[in-house]
Amino acid sequence: MKTSTLVIAAALALSACGSPSNTKAQDGVFGEAAPRQVPGDAAGMKASFAPVVRQSAPAVVNIAAVGVQQVRDPFWGIPGQRQTGSIGSGVIVRPNGVVVTNNHVIQNMQQIRVTLNDRREFPARVILADERSDIAVLQLEGVNERLPTLNLDDREEQQVGDLVLAIGNPFGIGQTVTNGIISALNRTETGISDSSSFIQTDAAINPGNSGGALVDMDGDLIGINTAIFSRSGSSSGVGFAIPASMVRQVVDAAVGGATAVVRPWLGVKGDSVNQDIASSLGLDRPRGIVVTDLYPNGPAARAGVRQGDVITAVDGAEVNDQNGLNFRVGSRDPGDAIQVTVLRDGRSQTLSARAQRLPGDADLDQARLIRTGALSGASVLVLNPALADSLGGDPFASGLIVGRVERGSFAQTTGFQPGDLIVSLNDRPFTSIEQAGGVTRGSRVVIQRQGRQISGVIR
Repeated sequence: MKTSTLVIAAALALSACGSPSNTKAQDGVFGEAAPRQVPGDAAGMKASFAPVVRQSAPAVVNIAAVGVQQVRDPFWGIPGQRQTGSIGSGVIVRPNGVVVTNNHVIQNMQQIRVTLNDRREFPARVILADERSDIAVLQLEGVNERLPTLNLDDREEQQVGDLVLAIGNPFGIGQTVTNGIISALNRTETGISDSSSFIQTDAAINPGNSGGALVDMDGDLIGINTAIFSRSGSSSGVGFAIPASMVRQVVDAAVGGATAVVRPWLGVKGDSVNQDIASSLGLDRPRGIVVTDLYPNGPAARAGVRQGDVITAVDGAEVNDQNGLNFRVGSRDPGDAIQVTVLRDGRSQTLSARAQRLPGDADLDQARLIRTGALSGASVLVLNPALADSLGGDPFASGLIVGRVERGSFAQTTGFQPGDLIVSLNDRPFTSIEQAGGVTRGSRVVIQRQGRQISGVIR
């Protein structure tokens, strides 16, 4: 899995890179043809996908973005700038020119240009970028008419084996359509995101397809193509798309004027059930997650969920790991009622919970600059679930998060770095910013840094 994770990261980077000047305008609108029937069975494969393509393709766009990267001359050390480029795909989801794409296609880019299927070009601005789901929403500028759109189908009625089409801009050559099937559903352990459950497809997806459409045989958008498993960087038949339910959540937030996506939670943490755990619990097969922790007075705790319960489904959809649970709950709106199916003492029961916003404040501007002790020169903030989640961390974690560290400060000399989570001081947990001023020489600290735990004595 470690190798696969690295490969995905490389594929994501590759899919977003390239020279915008080399990307070609899309082919024109599809010409009229004799009526054809969409294949509905194996024998029908001799027919054509043209009706679906003709319906869907006009809403799929090409994206070219340009940015400026700060660099330093390796010999003289003189700072400078270098132009960077990115190419990808997108889908029009509102007739006034609202386009959804992958965040990694436009991240850190200053100029975005979108080419429609009929070769018209529009500048675009970002109205919401959600790095967590890798979804960005753009607004085309200068649109004076209703544009073609794709309907977002978030009913999750797809099945493994269903025929699908991937439409996008591979390698910047222009709009291209590939076909395949849904290879798997609810893929969570991919290393791409901890808040999404992906649709896997064998439809060819290559660099430049990122942000493009995965459509079903009704011509509806069921996913946004995002990543691939590949040793070469090109399609090997294992591609992943963000489901329409997650896409709709980000789009609704964007058009509603939100500056960030608010994902609710249940306040529950658990481990996947393996064969040994299943046998010890008397289960017929490994399924669900064993509850190991509950947030005090959180939604799950108030609903009656207990430690040791096995959560098998959320709103009737099976969950088998923490990421799957996060996706099922996180794709709902705060305040929504959620049905949680649990196994307890060998019996299945359904509990009604209400999804809620994560407690706490994710505003990093509230960080306080410490002026005394070993942390002087560091801006710190007490971690809370909302802040931890916004940083991609564990909402159950606690401690003191280190923000900016001033150059030449005592905190920098001591070795503290931005992003460090100070878990404890002299074997006591951090509960307030005031404790930060008491970090002195000789203090024992435990720090979590980039997934590693570091402990030692400040000298």
